[in-house]
Amino acid sequence: MTPQELAALHHLCFQSAPRPWSANEFAGILETRGAFLVTRPNGFLLGRAIAGEAELLTLAVDPRHRRLGTGAILSTEFAARARNQGAETAFLEVAADNIAARSLYQRMGWTESGRRRDYYGAGRDALTLRLEL
Repeated sequence: MTPQELAALHHLCFQSAPRPWSANEFAGILETRGAFLVTRPNGFLLGRAIAGEAELLTLAVDPRHRRLGTGAILSTEFAARARNQGAETAFLEVAADNIAARSLYQRMGWTESGRRRDYYGAGRDALTLRLEL
């Protein structure tokens, strides 16, 4: 997927908070050390792994194709790629009110490790999740 395609799908998935990322932001992240992209039809995941830790930066699945296993496939591939790049632990932030995403991550073995108050704006906290790889 091109940065423009990533940005278009991200906009479809995150129309408000967190705000969608631009094509330039995707291009910049993809050029950073340790960054990797996992794609599947109708979805993608952007991660990075460096110095023994990985971060799941964003996961987007077309809303018309959710609940078909794409998120689980992407998350599983993220863990495998991060391990292959030497990561032992992974982290991510998810909106506390994003029940669907939180449910997916819980099923995949992620556990809550913290809370960031107002991370996505006033009254929208982020939960920090951790996964032992």
